[in-house]
Amino acid sequence: IWSVELFFPDHYQGLEYKFCLLSPGMLGQFLENPTIRWDKSDNRYVDLRQGNKAVFVPDIAFQDSEPLWKATGVAIPIFSLRSATGFGIGDFGDLLLLIDWAKATGMKIIQTLPVNDTTQTHTYLDSYPYNAISIYALHPLYLNLDALGTLKDAKRRNFYKQKQKELNTLPSVDYEKVDRIKWQFFREIFKQEGETVIHSLPYSEFFEANKDWLLPYAGFSAKRDQEVHADLYCFLQFHAYLQMTKARDYARQNDIILKGDIPIGISRDGVEAQTEPHYFNMHFQAGAPPDAFSTDGQIWGFPTYNWPAMEADNYQWWKKRFRKMSDYFDAYRIDHILGFFRIWQIPANANSGLDGYFSPALPLSLTEIETAGVPIPAIPALFIEDDKQTEQYHPRISVAENAVYQSLHPDEKQAFDRLHNDYFYHRHNEFWKVEAIKHLTPLVNATEMLVCGEDLGMIPQSVPDVMNQLQILSLDIERMPKVLGVEFTDLQHLPYLSVCTTSTHDMSTIRGWWQENPSQTQRYYNEVLKQDGIAPEECTPEIARIILSNHLKSPSMLTIIPLQDWLAIDEELRNPDIESERINIPANARHYWRYRMHLSLEQLLKAEKLTTQIQNLITD
Repeated sequence: IWSVELFFPDHYQGLEYKFCLLSPGMLGQFLENPTIRWDKSDNRYVDLRQGNKAVFVPDIAFQDSEPLWKATGVAIPIFSLRSATGFGIGDFGDLLLLIDWAKATGMKIIQTLPVNDTTQTHTYLDSYPYNAISIYALHPLYLNLDALGTLKDAKRRNFYKQKQKELNTLPSVDYEKVDRIKWQFFREIFKQEGETVIHSLPYSEFFEANKDWLLPYAGFSAKRDQEVHADLYCFLQFHAYLQMTKARDYARQNDIILKGDIPIGISRDGVEAQTEPHYFNMHFQAGAPPDAFSTDGQIWGFPTYNWPAMEADNYQWWKKRFRKMSDYFDAYRIDHILGFFRIWQIPANANSGLDGYFSPALPLSLTEIETAGVPIPAIPALFIEDDKQTEQYHPRISVAENAVYQSLHPDEKQAFDRLHNDYFYHRHNEFWKVEAIKHLTPLVNATEMLVCGEDLGMIPQSVPDVMNQLQILSLDIERMPKVLGVEFTDLQHLPYLSVCTTSTHDMSTIRGWWQENPSQTQRYYNEVLKQDGIAPEECTPEIARIILSNHLKSPSMLTIIPLQDWLAIDEELRNPDIESERINIPANARHYWRYRMHLSLEQLLKAEKLTTQIQNLITD
C-alpha cells in the first residue's frame, strides 16, 4: 500500500497519473533512463471533486508487458509423506526430499495442511489436523527421530530400528502405534540429551523468544500426560523449530515457497481456550451450513470467536498467531475465510449443523416476521431465537422437509421463503463486508506472507470485493462453481489473484470423482474436456493430463495440485486403490485422517518419466 501527499489548487477536478518501475538509486535520473518500465495501461485518473482530503484508490495493479508471475505446486499433508527413513508417518525431514522433487519437476510451491500440535487423547481422534491444542506449538509426531539424536543403548537402538521398519511398511498411518512408539523415543532421548540441550545457548535463545506460549503449552501437555518433566515438551518444541526452519531455509535456497494452513478454529479443550477464554464463546461451536460436502451441515466443535474482545486489543491474538506462522512459511491459506465475515454458530450441545445460524448477523424482529405474513405459531419451528436479544430471530436453514413448513398455506410459504432468501443472500451483504474488512485488514498487514483464502461454501456476495481489496487470493475448483446455475467453473476466466486446484483435502481425487456420478462425468467429458463419445468408466492417464493441463493454463497466479492428482497422469505410478487416496470425509466428524503416499519420495525422485511429464505440462 503506497501513499502520497499532493497539494493542488481548489479548482482541480481530477488528476492523471502513471506508474513506472524503478530500481534503487534510479529516482534522480528516471526521466532520462531508457530502461524504465512504464505502466502499459492508459493514464489513470483520480476524481478530486469529492471534497475529501484523503482519496483511496484500490486499483493499483501495475500493467506490464511482461507475463504475469505464475507458480505451480503440489499439496500434501506432512503426515502423508513417505520416505525410506520414515517412521510410519511423514515428518519435517521428509520436506527436504519433497522440495527436491518439486524443484526437479519445475514446481515453485508446496502446500501443507496445518502442522500444529493436536495431541489430546493419543488416539486416532488426534489425527484431525484442524483441532489444534496450541496455535504456536508444532506437532511432535512430525519430528524426524534421527535428527533428535542417537540413543547410546544399542538394544534400544535396535528396538526402534525394527519398529521403524514395521511402521514404514503400513499402507496408511497407524496413528496410535506411531504415537506410542515415538513418545517412548521422545522420553528416552530427552533423558539422555535433555540436560545438555536445555543448557545450550540456542535453546536459551529459543526459550526466551517463545516462553509466553511455550510455558503454558508445556504445563498443559505435562498435565495431560501426567508427566513430571514439563521440560520434555519445551525440548521437543525446540527440535521441531530447528527441523521446520531447516526445511524453510532449504526451500528458499531452492526457490520453493512453503505454504502453510491456518485453521479457522482452535480446540475448545486446548491451551488458548484455557489461558485466554475471554477471546471465545465457549457455549457455542463453529460449523458450516449445508453444502456440497454435507446435506446436514457440519459440526467442527471449535468455540466461536468473541470478536469484540479481539477488536479491543487490536487483534493481538491473531497477529501473534500469524507472526508465528511466518517463522516457517512464506505463504498461507486461511481455512474457511468466510468465518471472518460470519461464522455458522451452533449451540455447544447440538448434534446437527442444521441447528445453527450466522454470527454476527442482523436477526429479524417479531414485527418483521408477522408483517411479512408468517404465522406467529410457526416461528419456533421455522426460526431460531437470537442468543442475545429476545424476540429477535434467525430463519432456520433447509426447512423444506419441516412438517410445520409443509403445513403452511402457499402464501405463508412464500412469505417465509422471501424472508429466508433475503436473510441468507441480501440482508447482510454490506454488514458482513464491514465486519470482514475490520477483522482481516490488520491481520493481512501483520506479516509479509502471501495470503490465500479458502472461500468455498455459502459465499456472501461481498466476499470477492473484500478479497480483491485486501489482495487475498481466492480458491477456485472446477467442480465447485461459485456462479449459480453453472455446473462447472470456467477455468479460463478465473481471476489472477486466485489459487486454482483440482480438489482439496475434503474432496475425492479427480479419479474418485470421475466414478461418483456417471451422468455428470459424461457431461464433463463432452462439454468441458471437448471429447466425443461415451466417457470411459475410469479417469485414464490421458484424461488426467488433459484436466491438469486445463488447470495449469488458467490465469490464476497459483495452480496447486494434490499429489494424488499429479500421480494420476502416470499409468505405472498411480495408486491402484483409488479410495485409499481420499484424505477426509467432512460429513464424518470423527474421520480418521491417515492417508499415506503409496510410493516413497525416493521413488518419486527416480521417476524420470513422471518428472518429464510434469515439466512438460508446466511449460506447455
